[in-house]
Amino acid sequence: QVQLVESGGGLVQTGGSLRLSCATSGRTFSSYGMGWFRQAPGKEREFVAAISGSGVMTNYADSVKGRFTISRDNTKKMVYLQMNSLKPEDTAVYYCAAGAYSGSVYRYDYWGQGTQVTVSS
Repeated sequence: QVQLVESGGGLVQTGGSLRLSCATSGRTFSSYGMGWFRQAPGKEREFVAAISGSGVMTNYADSVKGRFTISRDNTKKMVYLQMNSLKPEDTAVYYCAAGAYSGSVYRYDYWGQGTQVTVSS
């Protein structure tokens, strides 16, 4: 069983930055691919970024490529999402997930409760 707790969300102006953190529990953290997803009101949950268990491989949605960076610290069992050059369309609840290294919501077994990110124009 893996428990995930996100933090770091908030209100930021266009062009600003935020760093999301995801604290995890469980003894096999490094065996899980980790992902960040987001869901805006009235929209489906969408893929943002993923990182492999070792941290060697990463993948990003085209909409965030070059602006967001996913990373992990396996010794601390933490995952991060550094978000730069934020845009109003990045406004959403951001979720951390553990499972296979994938861009599909269906490949992740564990989810956090989410953290709100609001970007004002």
